[in-house]
Amino acid sequence: MLSHRGYEATLANWSPTADYLSQKVDGYRFSIVPLNFEEIGPAVGAGRVDFVLANPGIYVTLEVRYGIARIATLNNLRGGIPYNVFGGVIFTRADRTDIRQLSDLVGHRFMAVDETSLGGFQMAWRELSEADIDPYSDFSSLTFAGTHDQVVMAVRDGRADAGTVRTDILERMERAGRIDGDEFRVIHPQVHFEFPFRHSTALYPEWPFAKVKGTSNELAQRVAVALLDMPSTHPAAVAGSYAGWTVPLDYQPVHELFKELRLGPYRDLGRFTLLDVARKYWYWLLTALTVLLMMGSVLAWVARLNKALARAKLGLERENEMILRAVGDGVYGVDLQGRCTFANPALERITGWKADELIGENQHDLLHHTRADGSPHPPVECPVFATFRDNVSHYVDNDVFWRKDGTSFPVEYVSTPVRNDEGDTVGAVVVFRDVTARRQAEEQLCQHQAELAHSARLSSMGEMASGIAHELNQPLAAIATYTSACIRMLKGGASSQQEVLEVMERVSAQAERAGGILRQIRSFIRKEEPEWKPVELNQVTHQVKTLLGTEARRKGVPFRLELADGLPPVIGYQIQLEQVVFNLARNAIEAMAETPAEQRELVIATACSGESVEVAVHDRGHGHGLSDEVFGRLFDPFFTTKSSGMGLGLSIARAIIESHNGQLSATPRPEGGAIFRFVLPRYRENRHE
Repeated sequence: MLSHRGYEATLANWSPTADYLSQKVDGYRFSIVPLNFEEIGPAVGAGRVDFVLANPGIYVTLEVRYGIARIATLNNLRGGIPYNVFGGVIFTRADRTDIRQLSDLVGHRFMAVDETSLGGFQMAWRELSEADIDPYSDFSSLTFAGTHDQVVMAVRDGRADAGTVRTDILERMERAGRIDGDEFRVIHPQVHFEFPFRHSTALYPEWPFAKVKGTSNELAQRVAVALLDMPSTHPAAVAGSYAGWTVPLDYQPVHELFKELRLGPYRDLGRFTLLDVARKYWYWLLTALTVLLMMGSVLAWVARLNKALARAKLGLERENEMILRAVGDGVYGVDLQGRCTFANPALERITGWKADELIGENQHDLLHHTRADGSPHPPVECPVFATFRDNVSHYVDNDVFWRKDGTSFPVEYVSTPVRNDEGDTVGAVVVFRDVTARRQAEEQLCQHQAELAHSARLSSMGEMASGIAHELNQPLAAIATYTSACIRMLKGGASSQQEVLEVMERVSAQAERAGGILRQIRSFIRKEEPEWKPVELNQVTHQVKTLLGTEARRKGVPFRLELADGLPPVIGYQIQLEQVVFNLARNAIEAMAETPAEQRELVIATACSGESVEVAVHDRGHGHGLSDEVFGRLFDPFFTTKSSGMGLGLSIARAIIESHNGQLSATPRPEGGAIFRFVLPRYRENRHE
């Protein structure tokens, strides 16, 4: 391990990585060997290490001289963002007004890390060379400090007029509180997209993890797999301030730098003349000429293949264009800036926008700018833009797009990322469908379901007509009796006003009782209101007991409520939920017709569990002699166990509960009978689900 910031820092930062490999690669123990710039080459040549982690410059030299091979590249982590490239930064003190550009460095004291340090000297050397500055002759002094931190401190303390270190050293020391970043000024600053650190040079691939020539390929493969599998948040990565590893990058740019500066394995490059080469390697040249002739033939063959591929590509492009034209769904492309890149004819037909009006424009501003309720739709919340951020497809089944004429229409769409050859997301393709007809069909289905449920309620009231008449007959008979008595008292003249008032109060109470029954019946059989509201299920069960109390008493079924205190409301249609509880309770009463009188029992219980509210109807009639297959078919339309039933009650009940985002189920009771239970999500004021 190249120790470019000191032995202690190297061991602290990289020992967790060695421990990680020891855990992942069975049968081996890994340890860190810190080596400075002069020690690392001899150690590899003598075979004292099995793997090498060093800067790309040292790697290139060791690759040529000793045959080491890279197996992974470091993902450096700075500012919470991973990077696998780095560069060099040339800097001076901010108060040095005499040094502002590279040419101003001539004649001054210059300090670097080491002659073999890629980021700490060689990158800067290349930039200086391109500016016609020779660091070995044009500076008043050129010194090497050995570590990056010492170079920074020397420039800050005035022991050097300028210096160079690798990128992110200044930012790292500033975060550690060792320096103030405003004390320094970068010379020859460069700007690269998505690279945030101050730098003065071109960018090169990060440090490679390489195996030495004597290390087995099998072990190297296991180590590579372990490194690539390391999560970016693993403690070893956190300790080393990096974000895991990636597949080995191309280090050809480093080779080019070494060639330009005649460094390492390219130190003697170009010293032979062509005549020398011809005399010494004539047989190789003859072989090369033969190879070139063969390659010429191969290239001609490849050229013919390329022409054939070009024709095939053109055919595929035409075929894709025909598909885009033929498909009935709207399709358009989006780049990373949100601009439309292409649009098919179906989009033009559906939205009214022409392709040439959309291409190059921000698709969100034209098609997706406003929600269905008229509120603005910020781009940051747009699923199409989210595709760029998380690099996954987004499917939306309930949204609106806007036509050119300013009208909106409901859509479902999917936004899929488009990636280049390197796997980077470069845009998205959006495929959408106008679902206006389907929504209208769904609304008609809901209306039909509501009418069917209403008919079922009317049918239930018709079947209970005799029981309702009996229930109303009692208060009406009492009213008739009390009013007759009141008339006799008034005619006799012997009764006091107080006695007459008491009789009239009884008449009023019985009239209110009869009116309450009528209100309950009218409420139950009316058509439901067109909007959802919070519904108290305890109140629903009380109302059902009022409606069914007479029938339960007439058939000898004890009717009991076990209601949870403080039960939260649900959101939905109260009449429909009353109908579900009513149907379940009435079915339970009818199911106990053949149950012995002493065993009959009807219980409606409510409970709350987490985010759900439950209603359960217990009886002692269902389940006698019913198989598991019958229980599994109870909710099928037109399936019934009654001789006179139509088989729609439970089917309607399940449809109602599912439309309220709930579940309805039936299970047999061990002691006989059945439990019909439905669960609904509790109502939240800030959420209507």
